[in-house]
Amino acid sequence: MSIQMVISLSFTTVAVVGMIFMGLSLFWRFSSATGELVAENSQRVLAQVNLNLDSYLRSMMRVSDTMYYRVIKSADLGRDSLTAPMELLYEDDRDSLVSIALFDLRGGLVSAVPLSALKQPADLTQTGWFLSALQKKENLHFSTPHVQDLFEDPDYHYQWVVSLSRYVQLTRDGATEGGVLLVDMGFAGIEQVCRNVELPNGGYLYLIDGSGELIYHPRQQLIYSGLQEENNQAAARYRDGTHSEEFQGQRRQVTVKTVGYTGWKLVGVVPVEGGFVSDSRQIFLFGLSLLLFSIFLMAFLNFRISAHISDPIRRLEQSIKELEAGREEVEIEEGGCYEVQRLGHSIRSMVSTMRHLMDDIIEQEGQKRRSELEVLQSQINPHFLYNTLDSVIWMTEAGRYEEAIQMVTSLARLFRISLSRGKSIIPLADELEHARHYMNIQQIRYKNKFTTQINALPGTDGLYTMKLIVQPILENAIYHGMASAEDDGLITVTARREGEDLVIDVADNGLGMRPEVAASLLDEDRPEIRTSGSGIGVRNVHRRIRLTFGDRYGLTIFSEPDEGTTVRIRLPALDQDGAAQYQREDVP
Repeated sequence: MSIQMVISLSFTTVAVVGMIFMGLSLFWRFSSATGELVAENSQRVLAQVNLNLDSYLRSMMRVSDTMYYRVIKSADLGRDSLTAPMELLYEDDRDSLVSIALFDLRGGLVSAVPLSALKQPADLTQTGWFLSALQKKENLHFSTPHVQDLFEDPDYHYQWVVSLSRYVQLTRDGATEGGVLLVDMGFAGIEQVCRNVELPNGGYLYLIDGSGELIYHPRQQLIYSGLQEENNQAAARYRDGTHSEEFQGQRRQVTVKTVGYTGWKLVGVVPVEGGFVSDSRQIFLFGLSLLLFSIFLMAFLNFRISAHISDPIRRLEQSIKELEAGREEVEIEEGGCYEVQRLGHSIRSMVSTMRHLMDDIIEQEGQKRRSELEVLQSQINPHFLYNTLDSVIWMTEAGRYEEAIQMVTSLARLFRISLSRGKSIIPLADELEHARHYMNIQQIRYKNKFTTQINALPGTDGLYTMKLIVQPILENAIYHGMASAEDDGLITVTARREGEDLVIDVADNGLGMRPEVAASLLDEDRPEIRTSGSGIGVRNVHRRIRLTFGDRYGLTIFSEPDEGTTVRIRLPALDQDGAAQYQREDVP
C-alpha cells in the first residue's frame, strides 16, 4: 500500500473504534433511560387516573356529607320526613347515583329514594357495608363493586354499584339513636375512568381494594371465569411506586398508586419483553445505522484526497458492471493516466469484438431454430397420401363413388389447411377443421370402426394455435389405441381455455399403457421408434411446441392399461396479435 492509503486507513480505523465505544455507551444509557421513561409515564398516567377517581369518590362523599350534615342532623324523624330532601339530592346527581337509603340499627328502612321496596327476606345487619359502618363509626366505607340487591327494581334492572356506608346519629322525638346511611353509585363511572387509560407497549391498568380484591380489571370476566389470572394479591402488598416482577413467565413493570380515603390501589402493568426489549432493539438499530453512516462519512473524507487517482478506474469498472448486467449502450471511457487509457482502449476493442460475435451467434441460433421448425413440420411421411389415394382407387373400382368423392374432398381440404399460406400459427378453428377432415378419411378407411367427437368449448373463439399438432396425436390414437378395438371405439378432441393457456385434450378408449411407458414417450433421450403413420409422432409435436413457446408448454400423457389414453396439449392462449408475433419469429 502507498503511504497515503496507510494514513487514510489508520485514521479511519481509529475513528471507527472510537465511534463504536461511544455507541455502546450511549446504547446502555438509552436502554436505562427507556425503562425510567416508561416508569415515569406510567406514574403520570396513574396520577391522572387517581385524580379522576378521587373526583368521582369525592362526589359520593359529598352526597353522603350533604345528606348527613344538612338533612339528617337537622331533622327529627318523629315529625319530619326525609323523602323530599333525599329526592332533591338524588335529582342533583341522578346520572351517577343509583339510590340513597337510611337504616336504623335494627336494619329497618327509615327512608330511601328512588327505590324504597326492600327485597324479602333481607337481614341487613349481617351485610358487609352495615357491619363496616358500625365497627368504625368515624370513617366512610367503600365496598367493592356488586349488583344492587337491596331494593326491588320495577324495571328489573341489575345494576353494578359501589356502596358508601357510614354511621350516623338520628333524632327521633328528641332522643338520639344510631343508624347507617348508604349511598349507592353506579360502577360505570369508575369503569369509565379506568377503561380509557393507555399505557406503553400494550400495558393496562386495574383497581384493587386493600386486601387485593379486584374492583376493576379490563379482563375481569375472564379472570372471574378462571380463563386468565392476575397477580393482584401480590400487588396489594406493593408500596406506591414502580416494581419489577415476573408473572407466568413474563417480566413486567408494575406501578402502584394508592387512592385516598379508600385504601384502594391503582395498578399499572407494562410488559418488559415487548416494550423495553423492542425499544432497546430499535435504539440499537438506530445506533448501528448512525455508526455505519459515520463510518461511511469518515471513510469518504479520508479517501477523498486519493479519489482523483482512482476515479478513471472506478468509472471503467462501472462500465464493465453495466456490460455484465446486459446493458447494450455503454460508453467505455479512455481517461486518466497512460496505463488506464491503454486499458480502456483495450476493453473498448474487446467489447466491440464481443458484440459482433454475439450478433453473429444470435443470427445463427435464429436460423437454426427456424430450420429445426421447418424440418419438424416437413417430416410428413408420404404413406398417408399413398394409402388414401389407393383407397380412392379401389373405392372407384368398386363403384363406391360417393365415398371416393368424400375422401378426395376431405384430402383436398386437409392439404389446403396444411399449407395455410406458409403460416405456422393458424386459427384454432382451422386446426380442428383439419383434424376433422383427417378423421373423416380415416373413418372411411377403417370402415367406421371408431367414432370421433371434436369440440371447442366456449371461450376458445378467436384463439390461434400451431398447425399440425392435433393430427399426429389422432394418428397415434388410431394406430395404437384403436388397433385392437371393437366397433365401439371412441376418440374425442376437446379444446378449452384455462386462464392464459389453451388446452387441447385428445382422448381414446383404447387399450392404454402403463404410466411409466406413457412418460417415456416424451423422453428426449429415448431412441426414435418409427411406426406407420405420419412420421411426425408425439415427441416431434412436443419439440415443436417447446421450441416455439418455451418449456412451460408441450404435451402431457395420461394413460392406464385398459382405461384408454389422454394426450393433453398445452399452448399459450394467443389472439390475432399474439399469433402475428410468433409468425414474425418463426417464419422466414
